[in-house]
Amino acid sequence: EITAALELEKAHKDNELLLLNILPSSIADRLKSGEGLIADRFEDMSVLFADVVGFTQMSKNMSPSALVEMLNTVFTMFDNIADKYKLEKIKTIGDAYMIASGIPNSVATDEDAARPLVDLALEMGPKVNQLTRDFRKTAALPEFQFRIGIHVGPAVAGVIGLEKFAYDVWGSTVNVASRMESHGEPGMIHVTQGVRDALGDGYVFEDPGEKDIKSLGTIPTYSLTQRI
Repeated sequence: EITAALELEKAHKDNELLLLNILPSSIADRLKSGEGLIADRFEDMSVLFADVVGFTQMSKNMSPSALVEMLNTVFTMFDNIADKYKLEKIKTIGDAYMIASGIPNSVATDEDAARPLVDLALEMGPKVNQLTRDFRKTAALPEFQFRIGIHVGPAVAGVIGLEKFAYDVWGSTVNVASRMESHGEPGMIHVTQGVRDALGDGYVFEDPGEKDIKSLGTIPTYSLTQRI
């Protein structure tokens, strides 16, 4: 009986660790308490998308093991930076990485939501460059860069699915952040007017001029280059 009890306790701990690896701890607690539908609206949320430039062509020339190793190394590095800033990784989608701030615990202002993400983005760039140099020492890989897009605004977050459930985010803020990434240049941290307004002083922006963004029309956007 003692052995069975210990095994049951270990199983509970393993399940707890697995749940916390999938969901934010506060969301996991709500699920365990019996809350059926988890859906929250956040007025101040910031979303970042990062995507490998030219990934489709690059993957054609790589073995499956090399491809997975590269993505795993890069995304693990991103995970570590996200942990440093206490931000919430939402998911990876192929070669894209999505992360959000201002959730699952709400923040007071757009600045509180945007600042941690742009600081994270500024740290990503140099570390990706170093990883590229490290990879090229051991494998015939082309230099790779990321495009990064960020937007701030309201969105809805919640848990979907009964099997393989996930904590996800929806709304125009997510869509605009995705557009910022896809319409940016290699190595660029491409942000909206909303992000620039939220940050105020303390950062350097370059103005590439207004861009015609799919589904949004012609809007002002900026390239974030450094923190002062």
